[in-house]
Amino acid sequence: MDEIQVGSSLDLRGMRVFKGLLSPTFQSRIVEDLRGVIRAAPLFSPVTPQGKPMSVRMTSAGQLGWVSDRQGYRYSQTHPNGALWPDMPPRVLAIWDAVADTALQPECCLINFYDQEAKMGMHQDRDENDFSQPVVSVSLGDDALFRVGNTTRGGKTESIWLQSGDVVVMGGPARLLYHGVDRVKYGSCRLLPKAGRINLTMRVVT
Repeated sequence: MDEIQVGSSLDLRGMRVFKGLLSPTFQSRIVEDLRGVIRAAPLFSPVTPQGKPMSVRMTSAGQLGWVSDRQGYRYSQTHPNGALWPDMPPRVLAIWDAVADTALQPECCLINFYDQEAKMGMHQDRDENDFSQPVVSVSLGDDALFRVGNTTRGGKTESIWLQSGDVVVMGGPARLLYHGVDRVKYGSCRLLPKAGRINLTMRVVT
């Protein structure tokens, strides 16, 4: 039986941080699942609406996928190559069921890949229609310095190192906190053969 070790969580400004939620075996099996997703929906390099390249590469699984280009940030029913997104792997959905505390199922699993230079600026997840539903974030691979701020830009922030197998639930008042990844400790984990970090974020969109 695959193992999701649900226990106590840390509080990070209202976000729930489950350290070591996923067993090493479970993490490896998810990575194999994601290889199939990426074969069907290859990683692509998005740009912001202003035309600035983002440093992460991404793809999605589920009914909808998140895309960004000069037309703006949005959800789409198709990959930029025109293909439908592949189904969300059952193991990924099992993580949602374990921690999300909602009867609804996610419609999108955004898959971000961080290489040695990649990071993610402070942002809110607010392209969804219902902010009462949580966002569940899964860390796989190299350690990442995760920073959390406030519901508006600026002000004091707090940071925590996320390791492979950690899961963060952004819900309730913390759902719209600004957050980002300042850097990745490249080569700190052996989960991915060529190093790097995968971050999965599951969302209810509609």
